[in-house]
Amino acid sequence: MLDFIYYPVSWILWVWHKVFSFVLAPDSGWAWALSVVFLVFTLRAILYKPFVKQVRTTRQMQELQPQIKALQKKYAKDRQRQALEMQKLQKEHGFNPLMGCLPVLLQVPVFIGLFHVLRSFNRTGTGVGQLGLSPEQNAQLGNYAFSPEDVQSFLSARLFGAPISSWITQPMASLEAFEPFGGIPTRWQIAAVAVPLMIVAGIATHFNARASVSRQSAQAAANPQAAIMNKLALYVFPLGVLVGGPFLPIAVIIYWVSNNIWTYGQQHLVFRRIDKEEEEKKAAALARRNENAPKPGARPDKSKKKGSATAPDALDASVDETGEVSLQKDSAAGDESPAASKSGASTPKPGSRPKNSKRKRR
Repeated sequence: MLDFIYYPVSWILWVWHKVFSFVLAPDSGWAWALSVVFLVFTLRAILYKPFVKQVRTTRQMQELQPQIKALQKKYAKDRQRQALEMQKLQKEHGFNPLMGCLPVLLQVPVFIGLFHVLRSFNRTGTGVGQLGLSPEQNAQLGNYAFSPEDVQSFLSARLFGAPISSWITQPMASLEAFEPFGGIPTRWQIAAVAVPLMIVAGIATHFNARASVSRQSAQAAANPQAAIMNKLALYVFPLGVLVGGPFLPIAVIIYWVSNNIWTYGQQHLVFRRIDKEEEEKKAAALARRNENAPKPGARPDKSKKKGSATAPDALDASVDETGEVSLQKDSAAGDESPAASKSGASTPKPGSRPKNSKRKRR
């Protein structure tokens, strides 16, 4: 049913096992463990760009929080209008909420595929994905991209005495499948390898969640829903690794540890890169603003108003509403002299006509 997931996962694991078989023994537990680790690294490298988009989407969501809250408050009684305005806001800013959870959604089928492929190396048990085969039948049956010889190599692979496909709560009937390939392991041998890996996986999950929470803005962290999710990520999910670890094969726990190690390094790399880009944008904006600003000591360039007098030659005689003549300088003709202004006419009385009734119109 999910062969389109199982085959790609098994092929990637097969390729890495062949690579490490040139350096280590094919039946070595370290060769198979490193194959699982680099399977994770391969898949996470493929998902690198979606992860960067996820980080940018999260940042964008935090920046849009004030506008989102304003829309929620404005259209609190009209859910349909609120949804339309939200879509409009997201479209204007090129915001896609799906990109915020796409990397996680893509990792889920990968985890399911790896879990199934690893369990299918040993199909002697009963239940989901198990065929109830005998150890002999199981050893002669291939597993997706793996040949029967590869299946036997995987069953022989051990880390400190524990098969990497075994788990703490594995039924005894299933553990008997390892008898032809190094003997039946004890639960203490399995727990000695699985428990430290579970603790490391839980701690790594906690620190990854802490790194993500520390990047949230104060407004986003104050959101009740965000606060609940932060507590789940910080404490419940790491505890879930410890609770669910006894039911997971050692190889799956190795997958979990290596996935968290990759995530921790990738977060710091991507966050540093995005922070640097934002600082460069701010510096460029500040530089543009400084270029447009007037230089120190320079006078502002005032534009000349239309219709205003711009030269002394434009001054002329004018008559006010009372008929009073104000003598002004005229560069074209000297109609009035300083002497005339001294002996000039006094202010005419109200109602009387000035002596010179005829004036030269200019």
